[in-house]
Amino acid sequence: MFEGGSGESGRRRLAARIRARIRTSLNSLLWQIGYGWGPPLMSELRKRWIILSNPQANISFGKGVHIAPGFSLYIPADGSFIVGDDVEFRIGFRAEVRGNGRVVIGNRCVFSYYSLIQTQTSVEIGEGCGFGQSSAIFDGNHRYRDLDQPFMTQGFVLHPVRIGDEVAVLTKTTVLSDIGDRAQIGANSVVVKPIPAYCVAVGAPARVVDYFGPEDQRPPGLADRTVA
Repeated sequence: MFEGGSGESGRRRLAARIRARIRTSLNSLLWQIGYGWGPPLMSELRKRWIILSNPQANISFGKGVHIAPGFSLYIPADGSFIVGDDVEFRIGFRAEVRGNGRVVIGNRCVFSYYSLIQTQTSVEIGEGCGFGQSSAIFDGNHRYRDLDQPFMTQGFVLHPVRIGDEVAVLTKTTVLSDIGDRAQIGANSVVVKPIPAYCVAVGAPARVVDYFGPEDQRPPGLADRTVA
């Protein structure tokens, strides 16, 4: 009886160790799929599919670019979408480039969830920029002043948009004009006029509330702005 019980107990311990090892291996595999080699692999597959499915467009991705699920491009003609190195596109990024428009994104930029770019001219973004969740960049506005036509048929007033280096555009901000280097744009802002470099701007429409750059580069008209 004792030996039989001991043998049964040993078999149970062995089975428990095997189950534990299987769970550990399975958990490790699932972690790798979700956080290890899985995301980079899926990102590479998405990039290849995007380029393959848009043969009419000029699309290129630099080294280390990560594309999360939901990334999509709409480029029906010969537009361009050019991305530098180490750029991160999080879930839901969308870019629409009509005609021969172009989007150029510098190295080390990050686009948070559900960011949007629409252009028919050009949107150029410098290096090291960050865009918050649901931020959007447009290169124009609808015309609407002709009362004899529906506004949807009146076309757009278009102009290129240039965003400098190390710019922060926070959550739910809409950009319709240029932003200078290292500017900080507060959440829920609407940029309708150019924002100079080294400025903090907030509101709808966005207005400059602070300047933190070199004194010899302080923009005219901001002499009364002091560093917060």
